[in-house]
Amino acid sequence: MSTVLDQGAEEHPRTFCYQVNGSCPRTVHPLGMQLTIYLACAIGIIITVLGNLFVVFTVSYFRALHTPTNFLLLSLALADMFLGLLVLPLSTVRSVESCWFFGDFLCRLHTYLDTVFCLVSIFHLCFISMDRHCAICEPLLYPSKFTVRVARRYILTGWGIPAAYTAFFVYTDVVERGLGQWLEEMPCVGSCQLLFNKFWGWLNFPVFFFPCLIMISLYVKIFVVAARQAQQIRAFNQSLAGVAKHERKAAKTLGITVGIYLLCWLPFTIDTLVDSLLHLITPPLVFDIFIWFAYFNSACNPIIYVFSYRWFRKALKLTLSREIFSPRTTTIDLYQE
Repeated sequence: MSTVLDQGAEEHPRTFCYQVNGSCPRTVHPLGMQLTIYLACAIGIIITVLGNLFVVFTVSYFRALHTPTNFLLLSLALADMFLGLLVLPLSTVRSVESCWFFGDFLCRLHTYLDTVFCLVSIFHLCFISMDRHCAICEPLLYPSKFTVRVARRYILTGWGIPAAYTAFFVYTDVVERGLGQWLEEMPCVGSCQLLFNKFWGWLNFPVFFFPCLIMISLYVKIFVVAARQAQQIRAFNQSLAGVAKHERKAAKTLGITVGIYLLCWLPFTIDTLVDSLLHLITPPLVFDIFIWFAYFNSACNPIIYVFSYRWFRKALKLTLSREIFSPRTTTIDLYQE
C-alpha cells in the first residue's frame, strides 16, 4: 500500500526528504518518539513473524493436522509471515521518517508485495468460509467434496490471482496510458505513491468489499444451520454431538478471525475510497494509524488460535517442552482430549 503526500509538513516548511527541487516535505519527530515508534513496530513485526511461523510449523509437522482446512490456514499464515518479513520493516521506516529512501525499484516491489499479501489473506479467508459452510451445511458430502486436492487448488488460486492482478497494475503502464484523466498529479520526490489515484481507490474497494460480503453471508447461514443441527443432534443422536461440536467451534473461531479482519481493514479501505474522491484529505498521521491497524491483523490470527484451538495450545506446549524432537511426536493426535 502506498503512502500519501505529507500534508502535515506545514509545521516544518524547510525540512524535506531530499535537497532537490520537488522533494517531499518531511515531518521530524522528537528522538524519543521516533525510538518509541520503532520499538513498537519492531515488537509487532516479531509477534507477526514468530506467531505465523509457528502456525506454519505446527500444521506442517503434525500429521493429524494435515486437513484441507488446516492447509488453508497454513497458506494464510505464510502470507501474514511474509508480510511481516518483507513489507513491515520498510513500512516502519516510511512511517517514522515520513519519506521513502529506498529508490523506485524497491518502492514498486514493496507496493507489489504489500498488495499481494493483503489480497491473498482475504482470498484465503473467503475460501475458509466456503470450507466451513460445506462442513456445517453439507456434512455428509463434505469429506468427498472438500478434499486436500481441492484445498490445493484454492491455495493456488488464492496466490495466483492476487499476484497477476497486482503485477498488471504495478508493473505495466496500462493505467497511465488509458486512464490519464483519472490520475492525480505526479508524487513529489521521496514518496512511494504508486497508482494512488481515483481509479486505484475505486478499484480496490470492490476487491475488498465483495469477498467480505460473501464471507458475512456464508457465516450467517453457517450459524443458523449450526444452531438447528445442535437441537436435532441433542434430540436424535447423542453420539454425533462431539463431531458437530468440533465443527461448530471451528466455524466460530474462523468467524472471529473474519470479524477481526473486517475490523482491522475497513477503516483503511473506506479511507482509501474517501481519499480518491476528496483529493487525499487524510492527514499523514491518521493514514499511518489506519494502515498499521490493518497490518496488525496479520499478528492476530495466531493469538486467536491460542485461545480457541486446543490442538494449537497442545502443539505449543509440545514445542516449548522440546518434546517435538522425539520421532513419535509427529504422529500424536492433537485432537484427542
